[in-house]
Amino acid sequence: MFRQGIQGFPYYLGINSLADMATREDRVCVLNILGGESRQVTPVSHAFSGGNVCFGTSPGRGGQILKTPIGGIPVYNNVREGLDAGHRFNTGVVYLPPAGVRDGVAELMRVNADLRKIVIVTEKVAVHDAREIRAMGQSYGVDIIGSNCLGVADSWNRARIGGALGGDNPQESLLKGSIAIFSNSGGFTTTIGQYLAIGGWGTTTLISSGKDVYIQYSASDFAHAFHNDPRSRAAVLYVEPGGYYERGITFKKPVVACVVGRWKSQLTRPVGHAGALAGAGDRAEDKERWFMEAFGVKSIFTPANKEATSRGAVVTNIADIPAALAVVMELNHTKPDFPSRGNLSLKSWISNDQGVDLPEGLMIPNVTAPEPYNEQIAGIRRQIGAVVARQSMKDKSGASVMDAGTQVTSVHGIASLDLALKPLEANLALPLIHELADENACALLSIAVAAEINLAGDPILVAVHAAREAGNAPNAVMAVAAGLIGPKRVERSLACIRALIDLFAHSGLKDGRGRGFDTSSIAVDQATQHLFIATEEEAADTLPADICAAVAARGCQSVFLQFLAGLGGPLSRDAVLAAIAITVAWEPLMRKRISRLTAETLPWYLKLYSVMIGSAIPAASHAPGLLRGIPRKDYLEQWTVADFCFLAIAGRRPTRIEAEHLQLLAGLLISNGPGSISAQGAKGAVAADGPQTPERVQINKAMMGFLTHCGFSHGGNGFEAIALLLAQFKDFKLDDPNDPDHGVDLKGLAKAFAHQHRKDKAQARELGIEVPAIPGVHHPVFKGKPVNHDPREQFVASLVEEWGGYNIFHAFYRELVQALHDEGASSYVFCVNIDAVIAALLLGLLWDEHRSGALSERDLEVAAFTIFLFGRMIGSAAEIDDHLNRGRNMDTRTLWSACEFVI
Repeated sequence: MFRQGIQGFPYYLGINSLADMATREDRVCVLNILGGESRQVTPVSHAFSGGNVCFGTSPGRGGQILKTPIGGIPVYNNVREGLDAGHRFNTGVVYLPPAGVRDGVAELMRVNADLRKIVIVTEKVAVHDAREIRAMGQSYGVDIIGSNCLGVADSWNRARIGGALGGDNPQESLLKGSIAIFSNSGGFTTTIGQYLAIGGWGTTTLISSGKDVYIQYSASDFAHAFHNDPRSRAAVLYVEPGGYYERGITFKKPVVACVVGRWKSQLTRPVGHAGALAGAGDRAEDKERWFMEAFGVKSIFTPANKEATSRGAVVTNIADIPAALAVVMELNHTKPDFPSRGNLSLKSWISNDQGVDLPEGLMIPNVTAPEPYNEQIAGIRRQIGAVVARQSMKDKSGASVMDAGTQVTSVHGIASLDLALKPLEANLALPLIHELADENACALLSIAVAAEINLAGDPILVAVHAAREAGNAPNAVMAVAAGLIGPKRVERSLACIRALIDLFAHSGLKDGRGRGFDTSSIAVDQATQHLFIATEEEAADTLPADICAAVAARGCQSVFLQFLAGLGGPLSRDAVLAAIAITVAWEPLMRKRISRLTAETLPWYLKLYSVMIGSAIPAASHAPGLLRGIPRKDYLEQWTVADFCFLAIAGRRPTRIEAEHLQLLAGLLISNGPGSISAQGAKGAVAADGPQTPERVQINKAMMGFLTHCGFSHGGNGFEAIALLLAQFKDFKLDDPNDPDHGVDLKGLAKAFAHQHRKDKAQARELGIEVPAIPGVHHPVFKGKPVNHDPREQFVASLVEEWGGYNIFHAFYRELVQALHDEGASSYVFCVNIDAVIAALLLGLLWDEHRSGALSERDLEVAAFTIFLFGRMIGSAAEIDDHLNRGRNMDTRTLWSACEFVI
């Protein structure tokens, strides 16, 4: 069969005018109509076009109906069945997989003599198949558009055939006007139409040509139909590199050509559309030149360089199309189709600067969004806190990530090296407000931890003392304490913080300090007030009043404590703790930095922090109103969390420099990412409880999961380096390890050790045994160079030097790695790793206590383990909160297929 096409063309072309490209008289058959994409797109096209799809095919699904807003579309097993059922069509749409496209096209042509057009939506059709499809189209006299396209649409005819031009609401984008669009990109076809409408230009026909290697309906075909369409006064072409389709075309009407993809000239394989890969002479630069010659312009049109003629203009940014078209049409004495709808400047419907103080030029004001988006945005604004999508979080984290090159872990975007310089209070808050706490919040957190750290009279003290006396490691002792901070122990404090959030959520309060904020408009019903006020039995507890006095003494501000104080009764300790917690969390909650769930659980974490640190302090140090003889008033008003942590390991309050060194140690230990054993324990506990029902997740149990997944190899191994240092310095009368004038020959000491280590290695080889690795030396990542460095060790060394400090143990390690190489015990100079640094700093902190006999070697081992736990409980809190918000039930389990049985 041969159908006569348009006279004068060297090949068949049936569409003479763009007005005939997509009409309401067209009747459409869709192949693979029940496929994923067609199932979403076809009902919209059908309704917009007044019911132009007469049937579709889906082998094996004959008899089904595809529902649409204006009625169902019948589905048949093949095209012949549809024709036999009495349906007639002149247009086919192909949604088949690439391998089936050729056969689908052949079926359409073979059984339907009325066929005139085919739109192929499928992308990445093989070039060989595309050529055969072209040959069939020419033989049968059928125009083919595609492949890899979103079809065609006509704003005058209100018809859409094929893909999703105009999106889900084509009536909003396909506005009747005088501009035709031909685009290699389906998505940008719609975008260009929307941009034109902003400038006052509507559209006639929109064609998504596709950009597979072989384009069936080309720019020259479009040019012919464009010239013959009296509705179309001008055209916009969107052109990508690759192919010569646009070369040598003479346009008889004005055209704006947008040529993109200069960067693709450096590629050797397609990125994006399969056909957008230039060969010889068809780069983006070449196509720019073709159009510039056709339009008689010398340069690219930009807002600053309005180069255009009455024939057209060339742009390289779609945002410049409306301005270029306006200039070209003005030169043709042609006005826009309708009044301008605005401009393409950035119009923010919603913004969140996360508290960053932006320059004035970047502070873009919000505008009111059109319907229905304004109502949706209003709903988002009423929403309290962030909402995070759930997913499987096995071996994943939204809280921490380790840099593969430096081995430095970041928690909520802040590197552990930077965290090591911050107060422990700021680090304790980081997992739960996802940013560093300010000075006011840090002071409040110091008070909150201090308030619960004294365990006198609490069953926890008896339990942890018994655990310690039974010989348990520090992690097991802490786990006992955490286990007793169960849901019932925090039930009221969590209820209090939920009530405070509800009371203030829509009050306009932005900052938890609430300077100048009037709380008189906050109405409290009797039941809520009863929640905050102490019972008659609780009224004898002076702790809430002492906490409020400490807040005043430290100069802290809290609008929530101020509000509670105005209720006219003694407050419960749970209410006071909740008020402190929400003061710290309020600003990030309002900025949607954290979720409401995270804010609501903050009191639970604060109690856990307190009792875990308190459990590390010997039972004899806890007494009513006194902690190691220090009055509660004093430590509430003056002590920091670092002071309490140092008290736990050394039995005394640290100096300022000692506190800074302890903060440095804890900061370095916060996290090693979600793959560490301790993090896996915490995440697994959350997954086992089921984060999809977050009210059932026991945070104290998750903290126990972290603790039970620590041990003498993970956490307690820091003592191995301390033991090595003690053995090396046991024969020296070392008064001050922080004095550079120590009088110890470190080079000689390191040389002697290295010499003996080389002999031990040689002897071990003869015996076929391994020599234990030297603790604190070498790293699997930082190796292989003549001289190697752990960047974390270098950071600490430079920091201590900046502080004007010195540490003999660290200095010895640096001499040791050089001596090992000099003595032939290593093939290159090993790095001093972070474990050595931590051991050196800790031993330097506790040297006086050890030398005086106050701390034994066993006590030093406990201290090293305890410092690790203090740091890692912060990182584990981050993983717990992250998994609680993001994770799915039981998502940390390993599939049976990934497990192995060994004999």
